[in-house]
Amino acid sequence: MWAARRDRHATPAATHPIAEHPAWHTLKATVGALQALQAHDGSIPQDGDHTAARALVTAAMQALGVVGTQLPHDAHYLEQVGKDLLRWAEGGFGVPDFLDSLEAFHPEQARVDGLTHLVLFPMYTQNGSTDRHLEAVLLQVRWPAVVAGLEARQFSNPMFVPVRFLDFTAGYDTDSAVLFPETVAVREVPVFTWGAIFADREAARFRRVVRAAAETTRLALPPDAARLLADQRLAEETFVLWDLVHDRTHMRGDLPFDPFMIKQRMPYFLYSLEELRCDLTAFRAAVRLEADGVPHARLVQYAVLFDRLFRFPVTGTRVRNYDGLGGQLLFAWLHRQGVLHWTDSRLTLDWPRVPQAVLALGEQIEQLYWRSIDRPKSAHWLAAYALVSQTLEPHPASVWAQGPPALPVDGPPKALTDAVLPDEFPLSMFYEALARKLADVVASTRGIVGTA
Repeated sequence: MWAARRDRHATPAATHPIAEHPAWHTLKATVGALQALQAHDGSIPQDGDHTAARALVTAAMQALGVVGTQLPHDAHYLEQVGKDLLRWAEGGFGVPDFLDSLEAFHPEQARVDGLTHLVLFPMYTQNGSTDRHLEAVLLQVRWPAVVAGLEARQFSNPMFVPVRFLDFTAGYDTDSAVLFPETVAVREVPVFTWGAIFADREAARFRRVVRAAAETTRLALPPDAARLLADQRLAEETFVLWDLVHDRTHMRGDLPFDPFMIKQRMPYFLYSLEELRCDLTAFRAAVRLEADGVPHARLVQYAVLFDRLFRFPVTGTRVRNYDGLGGQLLFAWLHRQGVLHWTDSRLTLDWPRVPQAVLALGEQIEQLYWRSIDRPKSAHWLAAYALVSQTLEPHPASVWAQGPPALPVDGPPKALTDAVLPDEFPLSMFYEALARKLADVVASTRGIVGTA
């Protein structure tokens, strides 16, 4: 059903002249060799490795210079990368510091569809490698006209840079689909001006997992949803629009302080509600845009719905899996609202009623946020738990499920966080079975990229 050409997996076949250039292959191999010498923090601690490392740095700088002639828009940045590499080598290969080159890289200043960048930084890759090793990534900007117009008129987000892979080193042969400056090894934290999301990887793994889930659950897809799963380019454009709205939502609305919760340690279900809030805001925007006749708007609704229902709950471990929890919550909510049915081993959705049911959950989360500034932190956390647990069944051993009398509410918030179980809301029987059936498919998406 709705067959599509196979997605490329791991290192993609070259789709751009620079990806075929011998100097790029030299640079990629040289970076890989340096990775093998680096410790977890990016340093090369063994003095006996330094002679080989210096030769590798020289080779990398030469290759970088050759490839750089094909990327004149990145000339200043690539020149600074070479200087940072040289300073790292001359300093004895301690913990690398690429602040100067990071501050010189500004992909957000030229969001042009198809524009190519070579990124070379010592960094960890989110959902990939925790080692702060050198990584080289060849990428292209994805800036469809429909998204450019909407960003200019309605969804201003000057830091958002959607991209697609051309080629990459080992840290991205993983589940990582983002390139964030926060992950780069630097001596001090700079002002961040951009964040990149690999729309091709998001779209490709969405298509593969959702196709398998629909077949497994015997879900009859509407024709436009089937078209989304069959067309990689269309799916990429859809994810770019979704990500545009999602990303900007993190800093908009009636928010608690520090909605990203980067500087705070708190129960993981709060992270889940924040990510789900941003997705449901994108869904709400897509409903409005569909009424305005905007292409891709209905497809964004399908993407949010299917990624949340099918891929998120069965991906990753069960330890504080906040994205998985968000998907479980949406599924259970739609089931309780009577628009999602699992009958005779077949999944069905009452499609005309789905948008309003999804929007109703978004309104519940928005109301929780609106009340947050009038509540103490512990009361807000308890209210968030109540929102989730009214729909999802907590673990039978949960202390939180017993309410305030069982919780250390008179002490520091850390004690409340510690009381949350690693899997506070276990998978339902439906998702346990689905996870087993889709395990190989989910695993096959590691390192995936997309074809047109």
